[in-house]
Amino acid sequence: MPSARARPRSGAAAAARGAALALAGVTGAGLAALAWGAGYEVRAPRLRRVEVPVLPPGARPLRVLHLSDLHMTPDQRVVPRWVAGLADLEPDLVVDTGDNLAALDAVPAVLRSLDRLLDRPGVFVLGSNDRYVPGRVNPLGYLGGPSRLAPRRQPLPTEDLVRGLVDRGWVDLDDARTTLELGGLRVDLVGVDDAHIGLDHYDAVRAPADPSADVSLGVMHAPYRRVLDPMARDGLDLLLAGHTHGGQVCVPLLGALVTNCDLPRRCASGLHRWRAGHGPVAPPAPEGARADERADETWLHVSAGLGTSPYARVRFACPPEATLLRLVPRAG
Repeated sequence: MPSARARPRSGAAAAARGAALALAGVTGAGLAALAWGAGYEVRAPRLRRVEVPVLPPGARPLRVLHLSDLHMTPDQRVVPRWVAGLADLEPDLVVDTGDNLAALDAVPAVLRSLDRLLDRPGVFVLGSNDRYVPGRVNPLGYLGGPSRLAPRRQPLPTEDLVRGLVDRGWVDLDDARTTLELGGLRVDLVGVDDAHIGLDHYDAVRAPADPSADVSLGVMHAPYRRVLDPMARDGLDLLLAGHTHGGQVCVPLLGALVTNCDLPRRCASGLHRWRAGHGPVAPPAPEGARADERADETWLHVSAGLGTSPYARVRFACPPEATLLRLVPRAG
């Protein structure tokens, strides 16, 4: 008796099988990326080194360590130890752009991590997560625009954090100004409270950059345009911000999907040139930097930060970071 021949697979069945295999492949890749981001990358901080030409000709370089978004909880081990080791860099100035806390009992852990850095000159501003216990959020909600502060959020021990930093000599720049003498240079600084929750009052401390200062810095947690633009118009040389987490979960070749504010996605982290009323622009050519600079332009550095919400401890294509900014003379 002749053997029965296999019936040819129908086109619909083959397409369904192909779709199932593709879905399985995408799911597998997604799970692998999640495992990488939650298991390794979030615990693998890096130090970036960036050079910024903002000092007068002939001035010696200044080393500024930019920290942001530690989001610390007492159970963390790797990142706090790594932050503590940054004191070996011996920066001339430490700038902390907020969101240090992520738990009610995190203040001692933050102060331990920063202990030796608190022996260096430093300034700081606060973020919303230095004031309120983080809440559970749907990560997909960030795709719809900046997050909102939920009502009746439990307050954090903000005063304990501020007191711990100020008692060691750091300056609170929330809606405040100060001047520091660093390495023979006069550094003018102005900061604002967190614009993400509407606490910024730059107009209360606003003034043109001090012409007698060697360099003028603006410090903020959240880099909203309503803060960036007037600071640029006031002639500040460099603005420092955090808040964005660099996008936190980025797509290779595409970059950050969100910034959680009105900052363009391509400025989610790193050093950029910012023009008031316009946004990011190409930096001036090094050989003609002085002639090409506009009065309404400044440098902007956004830190991708070192932590995450305790309810979303994952990073992908966006490792935790601190930055050592080397401020150097402008072209003559």
